[in-house]
Amino acid sequence: MSLSTQIMEEIKTAMRAKDTIALEALRAIKSELLLAQTATGSKEEISEADEIKLLQKLVKTRKDSAKIFTEQNRMDLAEPELAQIAVIEKFLPAQLSEDEVEAIIAKIIADTGATGIASMGKVMGIASAQLGGTAEGKTISTIVKKLLT
Repeated sequence: MSLSTQIMEEIKTAMRAKDTIALEALRAIKSELLLAQTATGSKEEISEADEIKLLQKLVKTRKDSAKIFTEQNRMDLAEPELAQIAVIEKFLPAQLSEDEVEAIIAKIIADTGATGIASMGKVMGIASAQLGGTAEGKTISTIVKKLLT
């Protein structure tokens, strides 16, 4: 089942349950999917990798918003953002732990023979492609920096 079909089913369920927070998050996903699909100018579905990037972007936006609201002691605004993150993350693949990511990156560094921070770009490219939607880019870059220094 494609992501857009899944989202439509979840929207119907959220409407029946009158779950406004889930509905808002699901509509945001649907909107981004439609924008991404029409941006290419084709009627084809976007790829699964692009869908994952899109979902990660939505989660990151909400995390940033929640962080700002929390810093300003606006928990009334932060809580819906955090609840929407939980709804969006249901559609993302399971995230790897930092230890698992570190093991994969260590293997990539050993395979490429990278040494020093100058090789970071090469390692990041391979790691980002390999870890795709299973780890955040910030986590990957932090671990790559740590292992290369």
